[in-house]
Formats: sequence, C-alpha cells, structure tokens
Amino acid sequence: MTYIKACALSELEENTPKRVELDGTPVSIVSTEGSVYAINDICSHANVSLSEGEVDDCMIECWLHGSAFDLRTGKPSGLPATRPVPVYPVKIEGDDVLVSLTQES
Repeated sequence: MTYIKACALSELEENTPKRVELDGTPVSIVSTEGSVYAINDICSHANVSLSEGEVDDCMIECWLHGSAFDLRTGKPSGLPATRPVPVYPVKIEGDDVLVSLTQES
C-alpha cells in the first residue's frame, strides 16, 4: 500500500476538518477522539465539501443538507444521503499524517 503525506499532525485542530488534495482526490483529514481519519471530502448526496461541515462523535456533517458520515466507515447516519463516502487508511510517522488512497473495506 502506498502512502502519501497529507499534512503535518501539528496542523490539525481537534474536531476541525482539514481539506487536502492527494493525487487529484479531495480528502478531509480529521483529528478527533484520539485518532486521525481520512475521508473523501465530497458528500455523496450533494457534491459539496464535507470539510466545511462540523465534526462530532466521530461523525462529519455536510453543511448543506445535514447528512452525517461516520469517519471510520464512511456510512451515512441518515437522510438525505444514502450512499457512503470512501474512507482511507491513515498512519502517523513523526509529525507526518500519511494517507493511502486505497479504500478500506
């Protein structure tokens, strides 16, 4: 599995999504509840940036219509979204947040 540096761990604020682009893929990096997650930054319902939404309880909420997605699985918690968004493996090396664009299953 190939990992790409997404950002520095020190750049992340707790519960504040950080949008990055990795090989042309928009990704939201989130530090919450002691872990760092990487989720595709585009809402599966409305095609807007999830990183502009809020994070609470390992969920990221789309600011436009309120669909929330689990940062661990990408699954929506309710309508209007019905399709999950991709999540990506993350590893931390020193201060580097590394992401693989291979989807977790």
